[in-house]
Amino acid sequence: MSASRRLAHIERIPIRWGDMDAMGHVNNTTYFRYMEQARISWFDALVPEAEAWKEVGVVIANASCEYKRAMVYPGTVEVRLYVGEPAGSSVPTFYEMRLEGDEKLYADGAAMVVFIDLARQKPVRIPDTVRERLRSVALTR
Repeated sequence: MSASRRLAHIERIPIRWGDMDAMGHVNNTTYFRYMEQARISWFDALVPEAEAWKEVGVVIANASCEYKRAMVYPGTVEVRLYVGEPAGSSVPTFYEMRLEGDEKLYADGAAMVVFIDLARQKPVRIPDTVRERLRSVALTR
């Protein structure tokens, strides 16, 4: 992991029985939900509720996931969210998924978060207060 990626958040998510598919492992689409939940929890900690998402919001421009090994119920997924250097209106996020108590990598992924004007639905510069918080990331759990 390069120095430009900093660990920003760790989310622990219990695997639900319904997360599995007919093949007996966590369905591939569920990994994206795990990354989404980590991202939302991180933004909740990053942006105080009084400031949150009144005029500026976020969308995902692209997302990817590379599967390394299957996860199964029961278990708890540990999602480690890393943040890259913010650009004008976007910030890259990166994810590593492991099972709690197991350091083996089960999947990794990425998502480009783009800040938008909620009324116009167009990209906007990351607000300065949020940009500062992104640059001085402190680990949240």
